Amino acid sequence: MRSKLSRSDVWLLLAGALGTTGSAVTRYTHTGRVVPFIVSALALGFLAAIVGRSVDRLGDRLGSGMTGVVQSALGNLPELFFGVFALRAGLVGVVQAALIGSILANVLLVLGLAFIVGGLRHGTQRFPAESARTIVVLLVLAVSVLMIPTLGVHLDLAVKHHEVALSDIAAVVLLIVFVLSAPGSVRREARPSPEDVTAGSETATEKSSRRERPGGHSNEAGAAAATWPIPLVVVALLASSVAAAFVSDWFVAALTPALSALHMSEAFAGLVVVALAGNAVENVVGVQLAARNRSDYALSVILQSPVQIALVLIPALVLLSGVIGGAQLTLVLSPLLGVVLALTTLIAAFVVLDGESTWLEGACLVGLYVVIAASFWWG
Repeated sequence: MRSKLSRSDVWLLLAGALGTTGSAVTRYTHTGRVVPFIVSALALGFLAAIVGRSVDRLGDRLGSGMTGVVQSALGNLPELFFGVFALRAGLVGVVQAALIGSILANVLLVLGLAFIVGGLRHGTQRFPAESARTIVVLLVLAVSVLMIPTLGVHLDLAVKHHEVALSDIAAVVLLIVFVLSAPGSVRREARPSPEDVTAGSETATEKSSRRERPGGHSNEAGAAAATWPIPLVVVALLASSVAAAFVSDWFVAALTPALSALHMSEAFAGLVVVALAGNAVENVVGVQLAARNRSDYALSVILQSPVQIALVLIPALVLLSGVIGGAQLTLVLSPLLGVVLALTTLIAAFVVLDGESTWLEGACLVGLYVVIAASFWWG
C-alpha cells in the first residue's frame, strides 16, 4: 500500500509550523498587545486541525469506526491544554464560555452555513434521520446533565452549597456515557476524510463506477491516497500536541492584554474568539461536504464535535481542575449562558430530526448565533 501527502496536507502542516513559530516570536518580542493574541489563536486552530487530520490519515489501519473513536480522544487536545492553562490563570469565565461557545458555534454557525451553502446549490438536502437522531439524543442528554448544577444553584436549592461535588458527579456520568457509546461509534462508518472533500467535483457515484471500471483505480489505491505512513502520523501527533501545549500557554498569557486593548469582554472572547479558533479550520470540511451534496457526512462531521466536547472535554476539565491548581471549574453557568445552550440544543433537535435541511433553516441558525454572540459582547 502506497502512502503520500496531498497538497492540502502539506499546506496544513506548514501552516501549523509557521503558526507555532510566529506565536513563540510574538510571545517573547515586543509586538503589542493584540498581535500575540491573534497569532496564537490562528496557531491553535491549525494545530487542532493537524491533530484531526493525522488521525483521519491513519485510514484503514485502525478501521473506520475506531478512527472516529481515536479522533474523539485526541481531537480536542488543543482545547484541553487551553482550558488547563486558563484555569491555572484563574480565567474560569473564559473557559466556561469557550466550552459552551464551541458547542454553539458548531450547532448554529457551522451547521447553518452548511445548510445555506448546500440548500442554495442543491435545494432541499436529505440525510438519514436515524443517525441524526442518535447524535442529537447524545447531545440532548449531555446538555441536560450540564444544566442540572446550573438550575440547582440559580433556583436557590440546597444543592447550591455543593456545586463542586454535583459537578464532579455529572462529569463522571458524562464520561461513562461516552464509554458506553464508544462501541456503537466503532461499528458506525467513519467520517469522510478531507481527501474526499478536496478531490474535486467527483461524486460518490462517479467514484464507485470509476473503481469498478477495468483499468480504473481500485479501492486500495483510493485508500492509500488518504493514508499517511505510521511514523509520520506519530510524529505529527506528538509534535502538534507538544506545540499545542506551548501555544495554549502563550495564548492565555496574551488573552488579558488583548481584551483590554480591544475593549472586549471575557465572555465574548471565550464564546466566540476562542471557540472559533479551536474549531473553525476543521469544520470547514463540513461546509465543503454540504456544498458537494454530501449532507449526511456533513451532518456527522459538524455535530460529532459538540457531542465530544460535552461528553469528554467538559467533564475532563471539571475533574482535572480539582488537581491542577488554580481555579475550580464547575458546571454552574451564568443564567444567559445556560439558556442559550438549552435553546440551541432544542433547536438543533427540531431542525435535524426530520431528516432534511433547507437554506432558510440555515439562515435562521446563523441569525440566532449572531444575536447570541452580540449579547455577550458586553460581558
